[in-house]
Amino acid sequence: MTIEVGKQAPDFTLPASNGESVSLSDFKGKNVVLYFYPKDMTPGCTTEACDFRDNHESFKELDAVILGVSPDPVDRHEKFIEKHDLPFLLLADEEHKVAEDYDVWKFKKNFGKEYYGIERSTFIIDQEGHLVKEWRKVRVKDHVEEALDYIKENL
Repeated sequence: MTIEVGKQAPDFTLPASNGESVSLSDFKGKNVVLYFYPKDMTPGCTTEACDFRDNHESFKELDAVILGVSPDPVDRHEKFIEKHDLPFLLLADEEHKVAEDYDVWKFKKNFGKEYYGIERSTFIIDQEGHLVKEWRKVRVKDHVEEALDYIKENL
């Protein structure tokens, strides 16, 4: 499966931090900020999640839903949400199937270790389910504001 700006975003269903299974198609009629991150409770991922939290109301005013996705299990997501008071759903992609569909499951090298993991990425999906913007290899600083500005100016 290939993902391409302007095309329909791949639908998926994953277990969510609210105890339910959530599908991308559940949010048809809303703009979706789908962000993939490597791991709960790590410094960069915590900063990114808290930036989304701090801007949650601004996204909500633009009829945009934030969904975070990582390979962490639901129980770890629940702890992450509780610790940082996150007001949006985190989805558990333990088999990294959705990460592969969105081409963010990558071979990585870090401090001499080689492994597969999530390449931090964000996708904006419009109300009809089309991928309209993507950021890959995201740097956390100022990224959330950039995503918010994109939605304000384009959707």
